[in-house]
Amino acid sequence: MKILVLNCGSSSIKYQLFNIENEELLVKGIIEKIGLENSIVKYEKSDGSKLKLELKIANHQAGIEKVLELLTSKDNGSLKNINEITAIGHRVVHGGEKFNSSVLITDEVIQKMEECIDLAPLHNPPNLTGIYAMKALLPSVPQVGVFDTAFHQSMPAKAYTYPIPYELYTKYGIRRYGFHGTSHRYVSKRACEFLRRDYETQKIITCHLGNGASIAAVMNGKSIDTSMGLTPIEGLMMGTRVGDLDLGALFYIMDKEKLGIAEASDLVNKKSGVLGVSGVSSDMREVEEAHAKGNKRAELALDMYHYRVKKYIGAYAAAMAGVDIIVFTGGIGENGTETRAEICKDFEFLGLEFDTVLNHGKRGVEMEISALNSKVKAVVIPTDEELVIARDTYVIVASL
Repeated sequence: MKILVLNCGSSSIKYQLFNIENEELLVKGIIEKIGLENSIVKYEKSDGSKLKLELKIANHQAGIEKVLELLTSKDNGSLKNINEITAIGHRVVHGGEKFNSSVLITDEVIQKMEECIDLAPLHNPPNLTGIYAMKALLPSVPQVGVFDTAFHQSMPAKAYTYPIPYELYTKYGIRRYGFHGTSHRYVSKRACEFLRRDYETQKIITCHLGNGASIAAVMNGKSIDTSMGLTPIEGLMMGTRVGDLDLGALFYIMDKEKLGIAEASDLVNKKSGVLGVSGVSSDMREVEEAHAKGNKRAELALDMYHYRVKKYIGAYAAAMAGVDIIVFTGGIGENGTETRAEICKDFEFLGLEFDTVLNHGKRGVEMEISALNSKVKAVVIPTDEELVIARDTYVIVASL
């Protein structure tokens, strides 16, 4: 069974093709700058052969048409014809309270997804655009939606409810939803497989650290809390997002700088975080290089980043009355050896004995970075959200 996984952004399409029976990744790629004259199409097969094209891709449907053309092309294709695609899995950012698991996409489901647009106006519309396009191009092929927010729907009310007038929750659904759920689900379970632990009995803290970052407390196989909230702004300090911020400070800035809502949103989403503090970059590698050269603001940005992750780990250990496994994933979590070391420093009181030698091993591979005798295990688990989407799609379609 061949399953095509799509992750449609505002001006991009990430895609992967799986032979799901043996979970073999056949093709992966991305289309960038959709809508511009110089759109970029990247296409890579499992044998390592790559293709890069520069041409105009007018919209998402044209982009998906190009993907299907490449998948079936005589020279570069991995499919004899388009009918080999058995199902399509879509990443959908926000499912609100309407979806607590992956679902077969029907007209009714699409309508409910459209009702969630207000909760994720930047993300859900392009996700839906991909669904509309595939419905037009391959109307008989079943589609499945996999939601970033679904894994966190197991949070108790005390964790997801904001201390605002309750009517605002009932009227508008304003609450903590959390994001990166597909990643947190995959790495928490995979960490237990890697360590040969029972997933249903472990207290796990998963740290998805990338340009966007979040932490989740996963207890007995269920998310009980997570750092992102109604939107992906809340929680950790990120590449360009502010994370936790006193709302009074935001109101004060808006007044002093005469900012409107759109400008304030731009400030906390695109100009803050590591970039805003360091003044160097949102890329942790560039900030670390600047720090090595004596840049004090870069040093402050790194100290703040590490400190805030440590605080959340401590908070979630308290929430679960302990922790068994701490997982690092995402671009920074998988590759940032210095970041992991700083975050895990002085965690002996939790029962974590960190191994600096193991931590400086290979990047982007599964590995344990805690000492052999450590009560609490720390591991690096590369995330694979696309594989989770493909698996969920297979389970749903196989039952039809």
